[in-house]
Amino acid sequence: MEERTLVYFVSDVHLGLRTADPAERENRFLGFLDSIPGNAMALYLLGDIWDFWYEYRDVVPREGARVVHKLMSLMDKGVRVYFFPGNHDLWCFSFFESLGMKRCSQPQLVQIGEKTLCLGHGDLLGGGRPGYSLMQKIFKNRAVQACFSTLHPWLAFRMGNGWSGNNRKRRKAYHFQGEKEPLYRFAVQQSEQMHLDYFIFGHFHDAVDLALPTGARLIVLKDWIDGGTPHAVLDSASGQLTVY
Repeated sequence: MEERTLVYFVSDVHLGLRTADPAERENRFLGFLDSIPGNAMALYLLGDIWDFWYEYRDVVPREGARVVHKLMSLMDKGVRVYFFPGNHDLWCFSFFESLGMKRCSQPQLVQIGEKTLCLGHGDLLGGGRPGYSLMQKIFKNRAVQACFSTLHPWLAFRMGNGWSGNNRKRRKAYHFQGEKEPLYRFAVQQSEQMHLDYFIFGHFHDAVDLALPTGARLIVLKDWIDGGTPHAVLDSASGQLTVY
């Protein structure tokens, strides 16, 4: 049997976001999933794969149903699929796990071959803006989630998608601030306390590849909104990480 060595990482596809061409972006992501060989070791979804996801006990969004099918096909071939909830698809409860995916919480330390990685979506690691931190606490509050669940899905999904789309239109393109970023300081601090080779995150919608003073490497994956197929691949046999 051929050894499985390739591990894929992707983030911030924002399926369903009504910006640019949503159908084209979904097809592009489907093509990427098709390109992952059936003998790959694993695929890590680092958050915000969906622009808005809310799971009822018996209802899930139909957006990206073909993507779910592709992920199931990969798992049927033996590819392990891990997912981190992002700030846009944090309201996932048990559906993905029921399909065979493994849910992870950031920051997650993972040993792949001889390399040690720190993975996550990237938001709030090292701290965050007070308003954003408060909003995340509200969204994760069980009482708030229970109240939102009383809304009919037709209304809930339109509210969620509308809020997310309007928020995206108001926000200007963000550029990672390097050493000034809390995430950068978090990575340096963590790599000073233990041996870490790679930090891989998403969230910032900017392509980042920085060598840290400790010798570790900080990767932030670009989003998929403006085109391309941003992702990273680690060959566990050689320890080489390639960012696309």
